[in-house]
Amino acid sequence: MPFRDECGVFGICHQAEASRQTYLGLYALQHRGQEAAGICSGDEKGLHLHKAQGYVADVFSEAVLDALPGDAAIGHTRYSTTGGNVASAAHPFLIHGRFGQVALCHNGNLTNTEELRARLIADGHTFTSPSDSEVLLALINRAQADTLEDAVVAALREAKGAYSLLILTEDALIAARDPRGFRPLAMGQMNGTTVFSSETCAFDLVGAHYERDVEPGEMMVVPRRGGEATSRFPLPKVQPKPCVFEHIYFARPDSLVYGQSVMMARREMGRRLALRHPVEADLIVPVPDSGVSAALGYSEQSGIPFDFGIIRNHYVGRTFIEPKQNIRSFGVKVKLNPVRHLLAGKRVVLVDDSIVRGTTSKKIVQMVREAGAKEVHLRIACPPTTHSCFYGIDTPKRQHLIASYMSLGEITEFVEADTLGYLDLKDLEGCMGDDGQGFCYACFTGDYPVAPGA
Repeated sequence: MPFRDECGVFGICHQAEASRQTYLGLYALQHRGQEAAGICSGDEKGLHLHKAQGYVADVFSEAVLDALPGDAAIGHTRYSTTGGNVASAAHPFLIHGRFGQVALCHNGNLTNTEELRARLIADGHTFTSPSDSEVLLALINRAQADTLEDAVVAALREAKGAYSLLILTEDALIAARDPRGFRPLAMGQMNGTTVFSSETCAFDLVGAHYERDVEPGEMMVVPRRGGEATSRFPLPKVQPKPCVFEHIYFARPDSLVYGQSVMMARREMGRRLALRHPVEADLIVPVPDSGVSAALGYSEQSGIPFDFGIIRNHYVGRTFIEPKQNIRSFGVKVKLNPVRHLLAGKRVVLVDDSIVRGTTSKKIVQMVREAGAKEVHLRIACPPTTHSCFYGIDTPKRQHLIASYMSLGEITEFVEADTLGYLDLKDLEGCMGDDGQGFCYACFTGDYPVAPGA
């Protein structure tokens, strides 16, 4: 089963009821984070903030949105990486500082957070949360700069690692992306309105059209009171390294990420997986939902029929009450259930996006066998995950990643599959139209573009 999601950001300017548009945008980005959500809007009286733990639909009501007036807003849906699942770490962050009111949303992880935090504390700054996003705001507020824009640039020059940022002030909406472009940030237009989002699926919901990505190292400034948006590239130019796991798992398949169709990339992964690891079987079954597109590609290439032999319960919340008596594999069963009449007596190919610890994959294989499958062949639409991510994905420590300490044969035996096959790294690069230089593959190779802790 996959990694935990990361975060989603959405922002809009020059749009009546901007908070409601942002609410819709966050609704479309709910898959990127389910722990907390928040919106900060702006009108002539200043900035207005509401954030809380929970799903987007639970955090916001009509009354709450009525209390977020204005024609500009930014929003965030969160899954904790840095800062933990605590209310104080919810975004956006809002300060009243030397540049007036400044609110910030952040998708990504800084790799030098502790160094920056320690220096700021030594200078007398007090933090209210463990979030690295609050560190960014403190850097902006304390920057030796005459304007807010220059203060943002100064802060970004000190920050290392991954960040796709939206900043709302009394005068502007600012979007910025780190020089490597680790995390996505798309820009769209809607009736002359500028819109930013982690994924383009949010544009579809609000009626915007995708224009382009905010480029790695770019800072876009959209004046709130008229005037043309401006673009700056104030950071040293380096080789972009966007995260390939957006296309493997994180993004919704109906999105364009880095300008590429997520659905088409995943289907191509499945096709190449079928060529690399063919097997005689009766049925291709995806592990829902992120394995669906790759399973379709595997079926198309192999000619083996595809069907939904496992059904996902989409209404399982962040927590649920477990029965007092011991029920084997309860955590998986509450989310996934086999379609027994499809699986009974069949040689089944299970297609999933990744294996992390291996424990969930084992439970799914057991579940399919218990439903009557004669054989279970596990196919994974990415290479073995051997290293942790430090750029905004909540991965386990390396010693808990099964592929970091087990061979292919040992993993196959552990998950109790008849056979196991991973997508080859070269095949993944081919799916992305890449020569190995254009994306970050550190979770598979340990080749980190920015050193952890740097």
